[in-house]
Amino acid sequence: MAPRTWFITGAASGFGYELTTLLLARGERVAATSRRDDALSPLMAQYGDRLWTAPLDVADASAIRRVVGEAFSAFGRIDVVVSNAGFGVLGAAEEVSDELLRRQIEVNLIGAIQLTRAAVPYLRAQGGGRIMQMSSSGGQVPDPGMSVYNATKFGVEGFFESVAIELAPFGIEVTLVEPGGARTGFNRNLAVADPIGAYATGIVGRIRGMLGGDADPEFVRRAVAGDPRKIARAVADSAAAAPAPRRLTLGGNAYEAIEAALQDRLSALRAQRELAYGTDADDVVAERAGAPVT
Repeated sequence: MAPRTWFITGAASGFGYELTTLLLARGERVAATSRRDDALSPLMAQYGDRLWTAPLDVADASAIRRVVGEAFSAFGRIDVVVSNAGFGVLGAAEEVSDELLRRQIEVNLIGAIQLTRAAVPYLRAQGGGRIMQMSSSGGQVPDPGMSVYNATKFGVEGFFESVAIELAPFGIEVTLVEPGGARTGFNRNLAVADPIGAYATGIVGRIRGMLGGDADPEFVRRAVAGDPRKIARAVADSAAAAPAPRRLTLGGNAYEAIEAALQDRLSALRAQRELAYGTDADDVVAERAGAPVT
């Protein structure tokens, strides 16, 4: 199989960096973007023209359109677009400042949407491709203390579920990647909201303490179990799967948490079945019961 060409945001650290280095080692070509593209300089020296880099803040829609166009122009074709850039905000919803709230949504949600909007015309023109969106187990499982972050990941899941249907006729496939806690710098780089005393002794306070380094190291070891290199390998390998998986759940903790959340949600839904059907219009209810509609 001929080498693929990838476009990756947030490529200077975390999953993005692990994926970039793995793909280059496999002989693939990568258009790597990051707010700090200088961090990729050693890879450029090693891999030459198989690595193209550009600085990019995904909160800047005009920059996204420009950089995506330049990357397609540089390589001629891009097979896989990986929307990876993002960060987390730690704090109760009430604690998060307006500025931090906006930044979280602009980067994690709007940035992902705008990247897709910018790439799709090129993918359509070349006859197809793949979009891989880094979501999280937090896209399906609520995490107190991470409510604003969860909002962006739940939003990402809804957008890409819908857009996958829109893009299927053009040969463009979509995969949502849902890792659990992994041993990247994500927790160290959390944007932490200013605490309000009312939350200090509750669940948010305990989570703040855990992520701030006050937790038992053995607890953290088990809770943050994901191996970034293995996760990057699973993402890279999925590009060969046909059809593309709609979701990749990565990490035992992620699997268990998502499975439990879905089971709870399904049980709650089924418990409301009669209520749901009972709120239909009378003519629909009668028709369902086999009565003639007058």
